[in-house]
Amino acid sequence: MVVGCLGDIPFEASSEAVRTIKNAIWSGSARYSTHSRHLNNALTEFTGLDPDAFSFDMQLSAFLGVNPNKAINKLWEYERTGKAVSLVLGTKAYGKYRWSVLNHKTKLEQYDGDGDLASCTVTVKLQEYLRG
Repeated sequence: MVVGCLGDIPFEASSEAVRTIKNAIWSGSARYSTHSRHLNNALTEFTGLDPDAFSFDMQLSAFLGVNPNKAINKLWEYERTGKAVSLVLGTKAYGKYRWSVLNHKTKLEQYDGDGDLASCTVTVKLQEYLRG
């Protein structure tokens, strides 16, 4: 059962494969400028919004029916080409349009008998991408 996706990377939970996210954080921030005034209090001015950010951890394990290297390679593709992708969790699409993969960190955890990666946790950081 697919429970969401990041572009072409499905988040799923079934008897064949488990690839879900945890520790998801969605954040946003405003921008302000401070104008100094001679012999008076400084003035602050709202100048807009920064792009939203979204981060999460994803467990990838061959023991749970997932090829870790395939998912990591797809993340690299998104990150290195600047491709903006959708983010869906459950029935909700997050953000105003799409997301760019800013960076990822892969914690290599287990290897199979041939020395190939069998299990890892990937931390992904996204930045909101809006249409111009």
